[in-house]
Amino acid sequence: MPTLPNPLREGLPRERMPDPATLVIFGATGDLTRRKLVPAVFRLFQRRHLPPGFRVMGVSRTEMDDAAFRGEVLKAIGEHVGEEAGRSTEAKEFADLFQYISGDFATPDTWPLLASRLAEMETAANRPSNRLFYLATPPVAFEPILKGLADSKLVPREARHSPWARVVVEKPFGHDLESARALNTLISTIFDESQIYRIDHYLGKETVQNILVLRFGNGIFEPLWNRRHVDHVQITVAEEVGVEQRAGYYDKAGVIRDMLQNHLMQLVSLVAMEPPVPYRGEPIRDEKVKVIRALKPLLPADVVRSVVRGQYAAGSIDGAAVPAYRAEPGVAADSKTETWLAARLEIDNWRWGGVPFYVRSGKRMPRRATEIAIQFKSPPQQLFESVGSDGLSANVLTLRIQPDEGIALRFGAKRPGPDIKIQPVKMDFLYGSSFGTDVPDAYDRLLLDALLGDPSLFIRRDEIEGAWEWVEPILDAWASDPSIPLHPYDAGHWGPPEADRWIAADGREWRNL
Repeated sequence: MPTLPNPLREGLPRERMPDPATLVIFGATGDLTRRKLVPAVFRLFQRRHLPPGFRVMGVSRTEMDDAAFRGEVLKAIGEHVGEEAGRSTEAKEFADLFQYISGDFATPDTWPLLASRLAEMETAANRPSNRLFYLATPPVAFEPILKGLADSKLVPREARHSPWARVVVEKPFGHDLESARALNTLISTIFDESQIYRIDHYLGKETVQNILVLRFGNGIFEPLWNRRHVDHVQITVAEEVGVEQRAGYYDKAGVIRDMLQNHLMQLVSLVAMEPPVPYRGEPIRDEKVKVIRALKPLLPADVVRSVVRGQYAAGSIDGAAVPAYRAEPGVAADSKTETWLAARLEIDNWRWGGVPFYVRSGKRMPRRATEIAIQFKSPPQQLFESVGSDGLSANVLTLRIQPDEGIALRFGAKRPGPDIKIQPVKMDFLYGSSFGTDVPDAYDRLLLDALLGDPSLFIRRDEIEGAWEWVEPILDAWASDPSIPLHPYDAGHWGPPEADRWIAADGREWRNL
């Protein structure tokens, strides 16, 4: 069927114009759909990035009709985009794109009903049956959904078949290496790898995407981005919140599964990768996989030296008292789950040999912040010792991912006056103020890319399994050796004091965020 000119695509380059399609959301009444997916699709609708005939089919167990579901869509817009936006005529037009069916994913009757409703929707819109299936559900629902898609023949197996079908899978992608491989194997029986979009929302953030532009689009940085000039790299993902309503999941996962195996490993691979040739999805993912494969494996003895874990005790955040992790609703009173973790990664290749990558992440820290800091080697001190200078600080290039996305460079400058006094100063770039626009939400970009069939910011099977291969020795060591300490730290602090001593033993210190 030919694609007609589309006024709703104005402003999009031709290669960034999605085909007409239906977004099918499994778990349509869940928190992820309400907080992230509906607002993201609405913003794409506002910016005219959606194709003609685009529709959304929600699937969930909750009993409701189309009208009630559209009411939930408007409510989600009001809560997470803005009250005025939720009451607008534009929002009502957007909500009309949504339909809904209720059904249990494991019940055979659900799938013929879904197939029938999709066919009706696509016939009414007079367009091909291109479908993006989004698994916005807990992992326990993945298997029945995937098997239902296969049994109902809603998915054409050929990767380049037209009309096309793709599936977006949310993390956690497996609980360990074995379960990740099993899930990958199940998916591969239904979809071709090129049809699978494993989503990590960190990869949709502007600063994360800008890592490659900063490195490979600027001649002043790439020559320095190696072991000759970089002393070490620090990556921090700090959260103010505790477990909130996720205790059932978090007490089984901990920060190692919630953050290290996915978000942090992805950031490491982007910072450390070689330039892709050309700049396209598969070459980019090839280079990321090379980094993960180059990670120096951890032996059991290495875990104690290379990883520190902690669990928050009672404390205060912004002056408000907060309970200890073990006192949170739904958490076992004797839980050994870590809520804070720091690890030292070593990349055993020519570019990064000998440069440690320190990563840390935790809950109930003083503030929400995510950043990547490239600390360069310090210059020789001798030149300024003769004039009584206090010394030089190392140059640091910082990429702030949240909040206030931007990039900063710290360097030394002479203070005004007759004496040579060197003071660190900072050049700062903020996306919002520099470009005069709000930074798009990560899900806006990722959903658009999935509709376009661009896999650049999604995770491939070998990335997932390679990350689990590096992480699994840590889990095994913790499970087999109860003497490995779980250090307490007060809520509202940056982690356990033992972590400061741990990094100090390497002659380094954590950055103040």
